[in-house]
Amino acid sequence: MNRCALITGITGQDGSYLAELLLHKGYDVHGVIRRSSTFNTQRLDHLYKDPHDAAARLFLHYGDLGDGSRLVTLLDKVRPDEVYNLAAQSHVRVSFDEPEHTADTVAVGTVRLLEAVRMVGITPRFYQASTSEMFGATPPPQCELSPFAPRSPYAASKLFSYWITKNYREAYGLFAVNGILFNHESPRRGETFVTRKITRAVARIKAGLQKDLYLGTLNSVRDWGYAPEYVEGMWRMLQTAEPADYVLATGIGHTISEFLEAAFGHAGLDWRDYVRFDSRYVRPTEVDALIGDATKARVDLGWSPTVHALELARIMVDADIAALEHEGTQWVDSVPLGSWPTSSWARELVG
Repeated sequence: MNRCALITGITGQDGSYLAELLLHKGYDVHGVIRRSSTFNTQRLDHLYKDPHDAAARLFLHYGDLGDGSRLVTLLDKVRPDEVYNLAAQSHVRVSFDEPEHTADTVAVGTVRLLEAVRMVGITPRFYQASTSEMFGATPPPQCELSPFAPRSPYAASKLFSYWITKNYREAYGLFAVNGILFNHESPRRGETFVTRKITRAVARIKAGLQKDLYLGTLNSVRDWGYAPEYVEGMWRMLQTAEPADYVLATGIGHTISEFLEAAFGHAGLDWRDYVRFDSRYVRPTEVDALIGDATKARVDLGWSPTVHALELARIMVDADIAALEHEGTQWVDSVPLGSWPTSSWARELVG
């Protein structure tokens, strides 16, 4: 029988790439999606087959981290070998506006999922999506031993999830790991996140559809990597002999203004002609610099990234320009079978 994985947050950037990877590796993949009056599975449409098709190996189930009883039912039905908890209210700036919702989804939601695993009595390997935001005010470089100093409701909620995952590992013997991932982006990144907001604006400005781009602080330093490479690291964490927590990062920091330079410059534009400041995008407490040290992942997992921030900016700009040129269709970057992992992603047109 195929190995089986359950992914919460499967409709997001990381969830879609992880589903792609696991299907390529021969898994049956089950994803938890929230009920919505509009379609929210665009990142998965190229993977999905009708469940009546004998070849179908991707299955979607309605559920929510706010509904513990539903999580119990799903886990009992699917009985996965691996669980990847990627679901979250993941926008840092929004977490200041919705701290209670963020804490309920990110922090308490993780408890509900872990407790559902325990109540059903199964022993899957469990991946918890942690974040570099937990380091907050701690000076870089940050590694697994660096102190945490969260600077947002999102980061504080993720820190709770980090510790409760370690607690379930130690208290109940669950194979549970925390992946402390630094910023990782792609053409599938949500349009409200700064990197995608920038590259989408570049495409629209180039096409004459937009005049200005409004941003907040430009001197923050981030360690940006390529999301498809990072989900490979997630999977590797669950294949080790003993559970442990790992940082995934490129080790190279760039300011937002440097990302702007690369993105606009790739399209032959000067970002200074278009970027405007808007205080609404400034966080009440800012994180100045996040640069990760992924030595442990390189040594233990054999994982190392190949795509860095400035190349990533060019990849994302090209994808957003292509999307505008083919308006009315959906473009996704997907993995050519037999070539995982790779930094060259084929573009497939999905009608």
